[in-house]
Amino acid sequence: MKRGAASVLAAALLAAGCGVRDDEAQLEAGRAVYNYRCYFCHGYSGDAKTLAATYLEPKPRDFTQGPPLDAAAILATLKHGREGTAMKSFTGIISEREMAAVAAFVEHEFVRRKAPNTAYHTADNGWPDHQRYAVAYPFATGAVALDTPVEQLDAHQRRGRTLFLEACISCHDRARVADEGPAWSSRPLSYPRMGFQPGDYGPPKPDAVSSASVYAQHDIVPVIEGLTPLEKRGESLFQANCAFCHGADGTGKNWIGQFMEPKARDLTLYTREHAGGAAARDDPRRAARHLDAGVEARAAASRGGGGGRLRVTRLLPP
Repeated sequence: MKRGAASVLAAALLAAGCGVRDDEAQLEAGRAVYNYRCYFCHGYSGDAKTLAATYLEPKPRDFTQGPPLDAAAILATLKHGREGTAMKSFTGIISEREMAAVAAFVEHEFVRRKAPNTAYHTADNGWPDHQRYAVAYPFATGAVALDTPVEQLDAHQRRGRTLFLEACISCHDRARVADEGPAWSSRPLSYPRMGFQPGDYGPPKPDAVSSASVYAQHDIVPVIEGLTPLEKRGESLFQANCAFCHGADGTGKNWIGQFMEPKARDLTLYTREHAGGAAARDDPRRAARHLDAGVEARAAASRGGGGGRLRVTRLLPP
């Protein structure tokens, strides 16, 4: 009697073990199909944080958020697709067995476990020790907007931004930005003709086709009454140096300012609060020192740490 019960129990345990192995095999089969066909829109971790997702409307499903799905609902979507979305039917593309495996994997891995699954940047994919690029991660994940003014970034973030723009952006070219900007915008493509020279601050030429008249209006020095001697000196220094990029009117909408990438900053949008914080309202020298430090920082960055010191003319004594 006892021997018979033991045999039944052993058979049950054996069957259960086989069932577990079968389930694991199905999940791994689903993982393989998902990582080949589904990650592009839904992401390796099922959270739909992908480049493709930024172009789609409505967005692909984030399996880790929202009402929970079960394998049956996922399988139905795989078979029939979802009308009005980029999710099309996989019938005839993969087998029903593969679709069932994917459905089981998505429910198990993302809906219930919220597991990270895998990542593209692995040693097997040719990315050994990818953690050494961690300084650029905030820009790839969107934690820091790519168009954040450089002056607002600390040294660590500036290194990360440089690395991101030099390497990561070739694939992560839809990084988060605070200002998407216009869908279409004009920009100068070729150097102006008709004898135009940067720094030629004369009135716009009458020929609007071949001259720089679209941009030259910003190279006309504005007439400002009531300047103090110090402000007049600052105006003279600005027109002799800064106006080359920022335009005579400070908008940066002159030809050179718009040709540059990124474009020259529009200085007319800034106040002393921008220049040196709230305290600058009561201390103009503090604002000037802050701006001067920014000029030196920009000069150092453009040198790339090379030898030699760029001499910067100060608007106010230190």
